[in-house]
Amino acid sequence: MPELPEVETTRRGIAPLVEGRTIERVIVREPRLRWPVPPGLGTELAGQQVKSLTRRAKYLLFGLERGTLLVHLGMSGNLRVLPADTPPRVHDHVDLVLDSGKCLRLNDPRRFGCLLWTADDPLAHPLLSSLAPEPLSAEFSAEYLARRMRGRSVAIKQLLMNARVVVGVGNIYASEALFHAGVRPTRAAGRLTRREIDALVAAVRRVLRAAIRAGGTTLRDYVNADGKPGYFRQKLYVYERSGQPCRICRTPIRHLAQGQRSSYFCPTCQR
Repeated sequence: MPELPEVETTRRGIAPLVEGRTIERVIVREPRLRWPVPPGLGTELAGQQVKSLTRRAKYLLFGLERGTLLVHLGMSGNLRVLPADTPPRVHDHVDLVLDSGKCLRLNDPRRFGCLLWTADDPLAHPLLSSLAPEPLSAEFSAEYLARRMRGRSVAIKQLLMNARVVVGVGNIYASEALFHAGVRPTRAAGRLTRREIDALVAAVRRVLRAAIRAGGTTLRDYVNADGKPGYFRQKLYVYERSGQPCRICRTPIRHLAQGQRSSYFCPTCQR
């Protein structure tokens, strides 16, 4: 599933190609996404200029002249800017045709993504209004995390993946950040020391920034806006490395299931 680094990589890749451009028309080949594409979306968007492209959690926010287009990539979706006459492939569901002669194309094999329109404040939209701080923002501090963890018996990895605590830290990056902080994913959140919390906040930021620089992580079918895979997988320390030697101490990496998700850790480096 595209996580924060993949979505941010996509934003950075397509922003220079869409900002300042006018949407001439919208082609909807398959409206049945996670939430149906609004039937009047083409009429609403046609003739509007893309003023900005920002990100909130895993949502891309296309700021237009009369509102905002919210886009989510779902489980395996991607956005690419292509010549408008490029023949569509299977799972190419929606095109935003631009005045540059190119189109912004959504490919979504599992149809878990979405394109939704709002004329109101996008941050007040039901999908965004209850989201927690961004992990790369000043608001996500050790003091903040300590408050949210105090007295909690939930496993720290599951807390990190809770979008009401911090957004955008999915399974891959939670596993990697916990390794770099030296904390096992099963530890009760409320039992971490302040030193461990400091280390964890720093590790979350470091891992996410490194992943963004590497263009995200390709495990199966993610590609960025240029159609290229993300290369952070080559730098993973624990995720999907069960049985392989730890890159630090050579102890075999272990695997366990947490909340129906796979977790990976080093039994020596993480305590």
